[in-house]
Amino acid sequence: MSHSALHADAVATLGAWRPADPAQESLRQAYLGFLAAREDACLRSCEPGHLTASALVVDASGERTLLTLHPRVGRWLQLGGHCEASDTTLAGAALREATEESGIGDLRISPVPVHLDVHPITCSLGKPTRHFDVRFLVRAPLDAEPSRSSESLDLAWWPLSALPPDVDDLHPLIAATTPHL
Repeated sequence: MSHSALHADAVATLGAWRPADPAQESLRQAYLGFLAAREDACLRSCEPGHLTASALVVDASGERTLLTLHPRVGRWLQLGGHCEASDTTLAGAALREATEESGIGDLRISPVPVHLDVHPITCSLGKPTRHFDVRFLVRAPLDAEPSRSSESLDLAWWPLSALPPDVDDLHPLIAATTPHL
């Protein structure tokens, strides 16, 4: 399927979402403006920046989250990444990334975003760009056993109340997700 289906889904998903936080609402409006200006906003080849999809994977109890030690960033992060040509929805892209990076089957995703984040990064283009990350809540089945992929240095469950150091950027995501647990 063409990237236009993903673009249309991004517009519909973000158009329907109403975050409670005014800063998140401002970001939502900025994302919609970017999508209106760029037909290629969901493609990693979009040099000014591109939408990415990530997942805060929580265990069945809702007390732990699965984080990956990212090899290029060198920090613990939620699972996620670039949208691919086969992706037709942002939630589908986030679920695909979570499944690939966790090795866990039967993950369940809430199709409504929980958080947005824009961050500067030098990714596969080899030059500075921005990721317009759309973040979703994903629930793992009971007794899920993750297996690390080649995209990670490590993969571990962390209690939401005792996260690893140097994850300040994860706290707003977790705070936004907590009411949904």
